Amino acid sequence: MSKRESYEKKTEEILIPLVEEYGYELVDVEYVKEGGTWYLRAYIDKPGGISIEDCEMVSRRLSDILDEKDYIDDSYILEVSSPGLGRPLKKEKDFKRSIGKEVEVRTYRMIDKQKEFTGILKAYDKDSVTVELEDGTEKNFDKGDVALIRLAFDF
Repeated sequence: MSKRESYEKKTEEILIPLVEEYGYELVDVEYVKEGGTWYLRAYIDKPGGISIEDCEMVSRRLSDILDEKDYIDDSYILEVSSPGLGRPLKKEKDFKRSIGKEVEVRTYRMIDKQKEFTGILKAYDKDSVTVELEDGTEKNFDKGDVALIRLAFDF
């Protein structure tokens, strides 16, 4: 397990009971370097959406715990936020709750001369995702070929 994965896993273990205490859901944790700065990001959600106050409350509690446990070697910026409308589907629970909904799929390589697909999520398993495309055909994607899958939204 890489240092990054270890930090994410430990943070997730701390956050799950903390967010559940408030009735929230932990969507994801990521530890990434952007522009020379490390970021530890936690994405939380709840029915009806997350407010700034919710994020602030979780951030303060998490910050205190992280200071106490002190397992991250690098200096970093802690961010707690909503996953937003364009949140990617990553975990089984994300896929499960999105069955029957419209999704956008982006692939790493061209498939049938395109890299972006939109359709209704029909099925998933640990290796693949099946989407009914707008023309009514079903397309099966290997998860290894999928760069991003998220709920589609129209403005």
